[in-house]
Amino acid sequence: MEIAAYVMGATKDMGKMLGGDEEKDPDAAKKEEERQEALRQAEEERKAKYAKMEAEREVMRQGIRDKYGIKKKEEREAEAQAAMEANSEGSLTRPKKAIPPGCGDEPEEEDESILDTVIKYLPGPLQDMFKK
Repeated sequence: MEIAAYVMGATKDMGKMLGGDEEKDPDAAKKEEERQEALRQAEEERKAKYAKMEAEREVMRQGIRDKYGIKKKEEREAEAQAAMEANSEGSLTRPKKAIPPGCGDEPEEEDESILDTVIKYLPGPLQDMFKK
């Protein structure tokens, strides 16, 4: 008799393995829903914990930046972009490269007229004649 019960149980399991009818758990849907909700809640807690840790790190980073006078990468890029835009205002071509001061970008002063320049190169007595 024990053998018959054993064989009977084995055939029942074989039927399940071959794709036969499984016994349906009436609470399976409810359990799955609870499991999904628990996973969602755990994920939200994980994200909140990560956001808190990242905020603490950013406070520490900002303290270091303030201490050593370092700018954020985004700020440096924004300043560089603003400088390039300011250099190219009114220009129809590509932005000019930075030109060191004193390299010919200063407007020429025209205090003296051409006549005054010519008079400078004349001999002394002729200069006196023109100045009077």
